[in-house]
Formats: sequence, C-alpha cells, structure tokens
Amino acid sequence: MGKTVVRQSRVGISIAMLMTFLSLAACESGQGSRTNTTSEETKTAGAKDKPLGKADLERVAITNTDLDGYDVEQVLAAPSASHRTADPDECAPVVQATGGSSGFTATARIGRMMSPKEHGPGTSMILSSHGAGDAARVIDALRTAAKRCKTFLDIGVGFRYDEVALQADPGYGDESVSLRLTQLAAFSEDDEPIRVPYAVVAVRQGATVAMFYASNRPGGAGGTGPAVVPDEIIRTQLDKLVKRAATK
Repeated sequence: MGKTVVRQSRVGISIAMLMTFLSLAACESGQGSRTNTTSEETKTAGAKDKPLGKADLERVAITNTDLDGYDVEQVLAAPSASHRTADPDECAPVVQATGGSSGFTATARIGRMMSPKEHGPGTSMILSSHGAGDAARVIDALRTAAKRCKTFLDIGVGFRYDEVALQADPGYGDESVSLRLTQLAAFSEDDEPIRVPYAVVAVRQGATVAMFYASNRPGGAGGTGPAVVPDEIIRTQLDKLVKRAATK
C-alpha cells in the first residue's frame, strides 16, 4: 500500500484549496451492472447490501500495485457527515463533494490520492460505506443539487463556485453522477479571483460510494483546461469493489 500522508480530507478546505494557498504564498472497468435509480427507488437502493467496515475498505482501495504510472498515498478521512455549508443551502452537497464527502454519516470512510509519476494533476478519492440506503441518497442528493445550482458560495471558506454543470451520466457502477464547476479563489474582495476548474465523479457500488475529485490549480500540471478524473482510476477502483463483492 502507498505511503501515508498525515493530513485529513477535512471539512471546510479541500486539497486543491490548500495547494492554491501554497502556490499563492510562493508568489505565484470491469464495473458492476448498471441500474437506473429513480427517486422512488432511492429509499431502498443499496439497503440490502451490508456496509463494509474500515478494514474492508482498506483492502479494496487502490494501491500502487493496481495503477501503473501513479503514486498512491493514503489520506485520512473521518466517517462523520460533512458540515460544509453553502449559500444557497441546497447547494451544500456540491461543495461537500469537492472534498469527497457528503452530508451523510458513513459506517466507514477512507481516502487516497493518486499522483501521476510523469506529468499531470492528481486525483483524490474518498471511499465511504453506508447502511439503510444512505449510499443511494448520497448520489441522489448530489445529482439533485448539481441540477439546481449554477453558482453558490462556500460559506466556511468564502470562495464562490460558478459554472456548475451536470455532465452526461458516465454509467459507472450501480449509479453515478459527474459534474464540473469552477472555484473562484480570492483572499479579499479587492483581489481578482483565481479560477480553479474542478471535476467530481461519484459512483455507488452496492452500499459503497466512491467519490473522485480533481482540480487544475493555477500554474499546475493540468494547464488551463477543464479538470478531469481519469477513467482508468475509476474503473480500477470499481474492479476491486466488484471482485470483493463476488468473493463474499
């Protein structure tokens, strides 16, 4: 397994925000079968699946041996629900997803960061296991918020997000949702905001939610284009989840 990074995917500030702050300070699949879940089915989807414990999540999480060309590091993640809030409030699931979390308490939650060995921005992932249908509710809440919210304020940090756009359904796992948005990072009202593109892909496989997120920080390896979560990372992680389910 990859080396441990002693930092937490924490409420209030995402990894990409921290990277932005540091940059400015320096002056400068083999996936599961697909089921379309309606709002009526959300209450029961995944409810019969037994949630994985933390040790189980650690066993199925991506490691260095699973992904060629990436360094995989552990990221600490708490099982508690995210308390990040937004204005308007209905946009909270989107801002929570930019840190890989949700407003639902998890049975267990772990994190990984995948950094390309050669060139390109990194991708972070939070794996969360849920019970009583909450995994499906995580996806539904994010999808609903992404449809309604085009711009909002991250209240805790004071950054705005705009250009929130729900993408075509990528068709991963039992259900999935993909969105792009742009963070407007500024330290004061007088500063010209720095535009940081984000990408979020959330996938439910049974009672487990894999939340992937990536960003293109200013002057970073991703250039000025939209942020992207690599398909190979998503499919590799889903492969491990599916294989684990098949051997239960």
